[in-house]
Amino acid sequence: MKKSIYVALAVSVLMTGCASVNMASKEQSAKAKEFQLPPEGKSGVYLYRNSVLGKALSKDLRIDGNCVGASAPDVFFYTQVDGGKTHTVETESEFSPNKLELFFESGKNYFIRQFIKVGLMVGGADLEQVTEAQGKADVAKLEMAEGGQCRPPVK
Repeated sequence: MKKSIYVALAVSVLMTGCASVNMASKEQSAKAKEFQLPPEGKSGVYLYRNSVLGKALSKDLRIDGNCVGASAPDVFFYTQVDGGKTHTVETESEFSPNKLELFFESGKNYFIRQFIKVGLMVGGADLEQVTEAQGKADVAKLEMAEGGQCRPPVK
């Protein structure tokens, strides 16, 4: 009986409310949606969240330990990293960060989707790299959030 109450509570928290973050200007968002290639030596990274679950949750996104931003439903971030290197992209989750280690070629854009999943106490988050075509289609429907608003990392 207790277990079903906790499950119902967790599901209701995941399905209700709506996390909010500071948004970039409409102009910045529109410019990022042009999907221009980054300059030589750099890689463009689009991190976005379009999942149905976890509307009330905000989860930090980091690249190589540096804050990209705290996500909310239906937002994306755009940043650039050094190309020709492997970078660690991570998201805050229920018990520990979930990470992707990806090699970013110089002069290309990459698309990484953050999604919320049901957790034990609160929703967790995970990441997946998606194709350029899928990423562009998804990001075109979203709005850009301001970056740099993460909580201190858990050690």
